Amino acid sequence: MSVFNLKSTIRINCAKRCSIYLKQEVEALGYKVDEATDASVQITGTLVDCMKLNLYLRTAYRVMFLLESFEAENPDQLYETLVALPWEEYIESKGYISISSFVENDFITDTRFANLKVKDAIVDRMKQKTGDRPDSGPETNKMVLYLYWKDRDASIFIDTSGDTIAKHGYRKYTVKAPMQEALAASVIMATKWDKQSAFINPMCGSGTLAIEAALMAMNKAPGLMRDNFGYCHIKGYDEKIHDEMHREAALKMNPKLSFPIISSDNDKRAVDASRTNARVARVDNLIRFENCDFEETTIIDRNKGIVILNPEYGERMGEADILEVTYAAIGDFFKKKCKGYTGYIFTGNMDLAKKVRLATKRKIEFYNGKIDCRLLEYELYEGTRVEKAVVSDKE
Repeated sequence: MSVFNLKSTIRINCAKRCSIYLKQEVEALGYKVDEATDASVQITGTLVDCMKLNLYLRTAYRVMFLLESFEAENPDQLYETLVALPWEEYIESKGYISISSFVENDFITDTRFANLKVKDAIVDRMKQKTGDRPDSGPETNKMVLYLYWKDRDASIFIDTSGDTIAKHGYRKYTVKAPMQEALAASVIMATKWDKQSAFINPMCGSGTLAIEAALMAMNKAPGLMRDNFGYCHIKGYDEKIHDEMHREAALKMNPKLSFPIISSDNDKRAVDASRTNARVARVDNLIRFENCDFEETTIIDRNKGIVILNPEYGERMGEADILEVTYAAIGDFFKKKCKGYTGYIFTGNMDLAKKVRLATKRKIEFYNGKIDCRLLEYELYEGTRVEKAVVSDKE
């Protein structure tokens, strides 16, 4: 039987605070979630399931297939357990392996030493069983293995993603600090946008939010934008299964939308970068790009949809004072031009957020890298209800 049909634990990693959205995606694909943490979701499945997950998941970082969990009290015991595993069933004798790891125990002070023990065990086993040995190095675009070793508990996985799937392959140009694609997808999911109404994104930067919205609305699987995954380098890989999965995913796409997606920025370089990235993702025909101040962004008068901004956080000295004016202007923009919509601000500075002077309906926790962030939701009522939403700076 092919190793691709063997069942084991599949651990899917994501950014901290994003597992709720990853869990929704996994369940929507028909899988039962066995366990979830703040930054991962765990199911039971095969390497063929890993292929499907890599193709469809928008919010994930990596899809990891468990080979073995065991106890290891020192590096020698780690080696002894790993050299006994049937690596010749998973790795081509003249293939290539890359080892990464998380190690937290009293036995190892340098993870490179743990990685070396994993590599030695695999190479020794392969030479014994096949007479050949795979090459090894830092490249992550081939066969990737991952060691998790905390205290005495160790697990060895195949990283079936290889290069992270948090990057969706279309972002060729960036400006300032762009939001990562997987985070953008999680943020959009948090808004509960129905993918059938207007999506307005002033201050678009590199265009990631608008492009992810277009991909979600047209039901384009992010894995369609790359042709190489870690699973492609596992012994027994069947390219026909891969091609059939991708063909089926392509048939599910809806190339036309009945509502607007509008992306704007006052920096022409940002608009040009957004348009180029959208063209690479093949959604440029679904997004209207505007070079203007955020207050001048076109708001379609349909009283339905979302307006979402990701303004700067003011991380450098003196920037916050300048940005107070910007955040206050966002509040005015919401009140004057966005009535009937739901407004969102993604920010890592809650002091600046108070300058918006609107009551928040929800504050949803995220991390952007190491920055503690919030997605703030505002109901932008018609008429006098807008005025009732205004709050003081002290709130």
